Amino acid sequence: MAVTEPRVSSLTTSLFCHNSRPSMYQPWNLSLQTSRPGIMQNKLSIKSVAFSDKVSSQTNLGTKSLEQVKRINQEALVNSSDSVKTLKMIDTIQRLGIEHHFEEEINVQLGRVGDWDTAEDLFATALQFRLLRHNGWPTCSDVFNKFLDKSGNFKESITRDIWGMLSLYEASYLGAKGEEVLQHAMEFSRTHLHQSLPHLGPEVRRLVVEALTLPRHLRMARLEARNYMVEYSQASGQIPDLLELARLDFDMAQSMHQKELAEISRWWKNLGLVERLGFGRDGPGECFLWALGILPEPRYSNCRIELAKTICVLQVMDDMFDNYGTLDELVLFTKAIKRWDLDAMEQLPEYMKICYMALYNTTNEIAYRIQKEHGQTVVACLKRTWIDIFEAYLKEAKWFSNRHVPAFREYLDNGVISSASYMALVHATFLIGDGLSKEIISMMNPYPRLFSCSGEILRLWDDLGTSRVSLYIDTFTYTHLFYLVSY
Repeated sequence: MAVTEPRVSSLTTSLFCHNSRPSMYQPWNLSLQTSRPGIMQNKLSIKSVAFSDKVSSQTNLGTKSLEQVKRINQEALVNSSDSVKTLKMIDTIQRLGIEHHFEEEINVQLGRVGDWDTAEDLFATALQFRLLRHNGWPTCSDVFNKFLDKSGNFKESITRDIWGMLSLYEASYLGAKGEEVLQHAMEFSRTHLHQSLPHLGPEVRRLVVEALTLPRHLRMARLEARNYMVEYSQASGQIPDLLELARLDFDMAQSMHQKELAEISRWWKNLGLVERLGFGRDGPGECFLWALGILPEPRYSNCRIELAKTICVLQVMDDMFDNYGTLDELVLFTKAIKRWDLDAMEQLPEYMKICYMALYNTTNEIAYRIQKEHGQTVVACLKRTWIDIFEAYLKEAKWFSNRHVPAFREYLDNGVISSASYMALVHATFLIGDGLSKEIISMMNPYPRLFSCSGEILRLWDDLGTSRVSLYIDTFTYTHLFYLVSY
């Protein structure tokens, strides 16, 4: 039901440098998987990684502080006058996961190179487009029309530029609805990159395979930064000060993440939910990784902690609806949650009282924190997200009990809610709190269309992922798998 458990799998990754040594990544990816009976859950161990041991030999710049190294790099970026080098530097900064130190400088330089004529350079055109769109600048996909022939197809001549094709492929993932040229670019570049594999050298072939397996737009930022930092330390064209900043920033971020995880683990242990219940997923580390994947920026530390708490509780609730509670008990629980009153839980079985109290207290504590930090009362809105989830869970439980297969649209509309996307995004919006006001709170009812679109993607990805690891497929699952493939 709920999409709550992150899975770290060996999906390969890739990034590349134009006219420079290709970068090599170790494969990581964050995907989301629903718990189901009979499915083996993946175990995740989050361990400290001493990056300074791996890169210090090439980043020995004395005893400069982070602020000193940051200023040096900010000045270098602002003073960069070569458009291609500027784009590459911005790309490298983002790959190293240190763009939060350069927000103003990146915007200044993207404003400068935004109108730069890249001529017939496919790599530069695609890189310029991708960086502009990724950073929120207005862009038009018409810039790729110069690579089309008279029939409106991409010219075969550009297939000889392997780095240009890779750059085009990566850029195509930032296409919007109606941008047919980018859809064609994705199909064209993917096809020809596949066809080029037998003719490429080993390292270039590996990079192409990695790119085709997992495009950059779908990767987890902090793990990408970790992988690329090691690779960049070995690159001949590295900027030592940039690498030093990445190392210092990573060490600080790693220390922050360890403290966050320790706080979440202490809270979870003190809550004692799984121990008292005797069932349910017990994975605060996985929940923290999920939150870190959504909100990697250092300034969102408190948001990551509180969001991870909600996911921890959600996992147990999901398991209760999926595997433990009877249909009659689930009906009672949903009615009690809708009342959102401690007296309402008196009619519940003992194990459900424990779940009810954990959810009630955790939600009210988060609402209090938002009230204290941002001055807005949001408990009613947070409560509604949980009520919606349990009503969606109950509907799915009834479908399963009655062997009812709903129409695809009905299934997906309900699945968006049961995926917990609304719950997670509403909580994150309030916890971040940027400009939080009564007007913004009122925008959560009904939920924004942006949240619905995100939920649909999450629901479909989760269902497809689950179908690959299920040990059995019953009629209910098989029918919806058919819908998904057809859709």
